[in-house]
Amino acid sequence: MARATPLSPSLLRKWRLKYLSKGKEGLKDSYARVDPQLRTLEEENERLKRIVAKQALEIEIKSELLKKTPIQPPGGPARRS
Repeated sequence: MARATPLSPSLLRKWRLKYLSKGKEGLKDSYARVDPQLRTLEEENERLKRIVAKQALEIEIKSELLKKTPIQPPGGPARRS
């Protein structure tokens, strides 16, 4: 059988052992396949989360800076006579 196929004998032996031990279930993929469209959406979701986190950090930094900076009246600092 191995000569009729271009597959390596070690791969065929591995498949045979899986089939003998677990039947057809043993030959199924052991990892879950992810739909390419779902993967694209997950990547976009992660990108958007990073953008939102960056914007939230910028807002927090700006609000901290505004708390530390004294507010000056329009026209510059007040003069004392």
